[in-house]
Amino acid sequence: MPPKRRPADDPVEWLNRARSNFARAKADSRIPHVYLEDLCFDAQQAAEKAIKAVLLHLRVPFPYHHDLAALLDLVQKAGKSIPKPVRDASPLTRFAVVTRYPGIAEPIAREDYKKAVRIAEKVLRWAEKLIAKKP
Repeated sequence: MPPKRRPADDPVEWLNRARSNFARAKADSRIPHVYLEDLCFDAQQAAEKAIKAVLLHLRVPFPYHHDLAALLDLVQKAGKSIPKPVRDASPLTRFAVVTRYPGIAEPIAREDYKKAVRIAEKVLRWAEKLIAKKP
């Protein structure tokens, strides 16, 4: 059952959406007929929404794009350090668009999928801890 919805400017609502994407990303082969590319998209979205939740928490306006490096730069400019495992999320940006359409990119290998999920989880846990603290 999904969590109770909160206002769009509430960082917890963004974390809830990140958790939803993450749950789908880690579902793996339990969902029939799903491409790993689509699960990687959910991993990217989990990381993106978690970072945007942090930006909301810090009261930093952000653009509605998928560039995780640029979003993390905004967090850093707001005075928060970015741990290396979180900074490692930048390559997930490619899953936001390129891998979602047939013929643009090569199919995703299972190891790349697993790595994407591990990275997304690190970003999500970092965001949850940061948001649990006062800005």
